[in-house]
This record gives sequence, C-alpha cells and structure tokens, in this order.
Amino acid sequence: MFMFSRSICCAKLNQLSTFETLFSNLKLRPYATPLIGPLQTCESRIYSREKAEYANVNWDELGFALTKTDYMYVMNFTEEEQKFFNGTLTRFGNIEMCPSSGILNYGQGLFEGLKAYRKEDEGILLFRPQENALRMKMGADRMCMPSPTVDQFIDAVKKTVLANKRWVPPYGRGSLYVRPLLMATGRNLGVKPSSDYTFLVYASPVGNYHKGDLNLMVEDYVHRAIPGGTGGIKAVTNYSPVYKPLTEAKAKGFSDLLFLDALTGSNIEEGSACNIFILKGNVISTPTTHGTILPGITRKSIMEIASDFGYQVEERAIQIKEVFDAEEVFCTGTAMVVKSVASITYQGKRIGYKLGAETLAQKLHATLTGIQTGLIEDKLGWTTLID
Repeated sequence: MFMFSRSICCAKLNQLSTFETLFSNLKLRPYATPLIGPLQTCESRIYSREKAEYANVNWDELGFALTKTDYMYVMNFTEEEQKFFNGTLTRFGNIEMCPSSGILNYGQGLFEGLKAYRKEDEGILLFRPQENALRMKMGADRMCMPSPTVDQFIDAVKKTVLANKRWVPPYGRGSLYVRPLLMATGRNLGVKPSSDYTFLVYASPVGNYHKGDLNLMVEDYVHRAIPGGTGGIKAVTNYSPVYKPLTEAKAKGFSDLLFLDALTGSNIEEGSACNIFILKGNVISTPTTHGTILPGITRKSIMEIASDFGYQVEERAIQIKEVFDAEEVFCTGTAMVVKSVASITYQGKRIGYKLGAETLAQKLHATLTGIQTGLIEDKLGWTTLID
C-alpha cells in the first residue's frame, strides 16, 4: 500500500544541520525540518492554547484519503544501539532511504491504524492504543523485526496527535487517522532480516471509509491469506496482492470483496480490510482468527459490546452458505468502524440484508462511537485522554 522512493511528497529542504547531526549514523534521513529546540519547550509553545484551533479544511467533505498535516514522528533502531532511541517530531515531508533497504526489496515492514477523536468539549481521545502497540509487537516477532515498547509506541502516537491537533476534526465530523509504520531500512542485498529499522508515525484527518451501501462479492479464486502465512498480522505485503481482484470487483459495481479460506474454499474469512459478522436470532458469529484473519481491535471491541447487549457471540468456522440465511451481516475495522452489509453476491447469486436505524449494526456503531468520542461513559478503560 505504500510506495517509497528516494523522494516522497516534496523537495529537499536546505536547513538540515540540526536534524542530520541527530541522524548521522542512521540509514533513513528525513528530508524535513525538525522541531527546533527541546521537545518540552516546543510542547509548551504549541499545546498551551485553551481554545481549539482548526486547520482550514471542509470537514463535511472528508473522505478516506491523505490530507498532509504538520508533523510526523521518527525513531530509529540501529545495529550498534540494538534498541529504538532518540524519537523526534519533525515536519511532515520527504524521507530518503537506501535502494537496497529491506522494506523496498523484501517487504519487511508492518503498519498499524488507529484514530484520535474530538470530544464535545474539544478534548481529544485515543481509542485503545495499547492494543495496536501489542499487535505491532506480535507482527514484528513474526517478521523477525524489533519493535518499539508499548510505552514508546503510545508516546509516539500521543506526540504525533498533539503536534497535529488542529487537524483533529470537530466533534462528530470525522477523526484523525494515525498510521504507525515499522520499516526495515538497513542496506540489505541478500535475503535476510535487516540490521536497521525505522518507526515512523504520521496522521491525516478522515471521514467515512465506505460511502453508500456496502455490497460484497465473494472472491473464490484469489485468496487473501494462507495457513502459515502472514494474514494474521498487519504486514505491508498482505494488501497489494488483492488489488487486482478488488479493482475488477469495483469495476462491476461492488464495494469490496469477501475472501474464502485457502484450505477448503468454503469458509468465509474477511474483506480486503475488514472483519465480518453474521447475525441469526440472538447469536452473532464471526470467523475465528487462526493465523489467516487479522485480529481486529474494532472486532474485539464489538464482540465485548454485543455481549453486554445480551447477545451470544461466537468465533467459529462459518461456511459461505450460512450467509444466505443470515438476518444481518456487518463489517468492522478501524477505518470503517461498523457498517451494515447491504448484499453479498456469490457465483451469480445475490442476497440482500436488513439496513437502517433499527439494525444491530447501527446500535453497535452508535455505542462504539459514543465511547470513542466521550459521549458515552467509558467503563472499560478503552479511551485515553491526551488533551
């Protein structure tokens, strides 16, 4: 999903002496101007405003696309230090890396996605950032990479959000999507783990991921993941292989694909970037995450909320034929939150599902977003106030 080149987004800036001194021994050099002076001084200068200041954005027309913000966060791991150290905020801009870096040649990289929400009183909440930190650590272990500690991850996310706080949409009009990246940036011609790594966090205000009805087409030829592969982690290489069938499906008018398991070809797994649930009576079912399905944080949260509603929630293998007599089907993910599925088409057969304000999906969406924005009391300790 990410294209890196020797120059990404903008031209070189001239005044780099402070920043290049800090990164003199690193393989990745941000080509952007760092914050001047100690971070604490900058924080007191940037974050002391009492009334929220907003960027010049038409919040009502936000989609899910990159809007360049002010700052990004960079922290490096080197072979010499053997740890992540000296994380810093710097102006959002170009990065440069060796053409033989592990991320460019062998796809040794991970990413995460989480959101910051504006409250009614203009405070800012993060939603379950520790879960993203733990998932990145799990993915890093699978990809033979070091990872930031949970505290380092959360600190980097907080600093990135606060530095870009004017880009956090007003209450109820979107969110600030935060994208942490973990990349192999050491020089590496041979097939082996990198020696150096970079942890980078950037952010962008976003609106709805899918606008309009969500119509899925079952993909029964291309498989998103295989047993023993990397489907259960957020490896950067998981996503582009499905671009071709996804593009073909969208050309036919579908919103997304629903993938089947590679072993039997008869069980549903997930969409291109979302988990799936079916409702029958009082039972909500979702496919088991057994290494080929991403353990979504929104998925996990919805399962807990639905259980509190009194539903029986189960994780199990779900055959494709079961979706045709489901009362409701809905998808979950950080980007789309919770969204009802309008229809599923499989081998030419189309089935429609219940939509509207009375659906369980809408009730779950209202509860989850209420917690995320501080409208509903967070009794589970999921949110973190950072402003």
